[in-house]
Amino acid sequence: MEYTMPNYTYITLRDMPQLMEQSANWFSSKWGVPTSAYIQCMQAYLCGETELGWYICLCDGHIVGGLGVIENDFHNRKDLAPNVCAVYTEKAHRGNGIAGKLLNMAVEDLRKKGISPVYLVTDHTNFYEMYGWEFFCMVDSADGLSRLYIHK
Repeated sequence: MEYTMPNYTYITLRDMPQLMEQSANWFSSKWGVPTSAYIQCMQAYLCGETELGWYICLCDGHIVGGLGVIENDFHNRKDLAPNVCAVYTEKAHRGNGIAGKLLNMAVEDLRKKGISPVYLVTDHTNFYEMYGWEFFCMVDSADGLSRLYIHK
């Protein structure tokens, strides 16, 4: 039996602004944050009010992975910004490097714009380290005490 790797396309939302509403709905369905909150952040990015963007992986025109970058991802350390948020890959597509590619894409895009370091709140261990992230400190977040990572 032969396995063919899916054909993934990686974009920023600025590459395909027509995906804003679909992306906002997709992220909302994964994280339970209102669609309107995503729309507000995405519109600011699309209008050039911020360089903190949205990164999407498509497979056959469907969103299968994504993440965003916002000022603060619901934690008490407002000085540690910006933050990668809403990292998600559809279960059927996990293990294909999608999250890693999106993380690297976001970090490089921000670095080119003079934005570094970048932070990320998570309860995962070992995953983000594979992509150059380092544990920085513990923070109080919406979910209690969480791990905060840094990418320089």
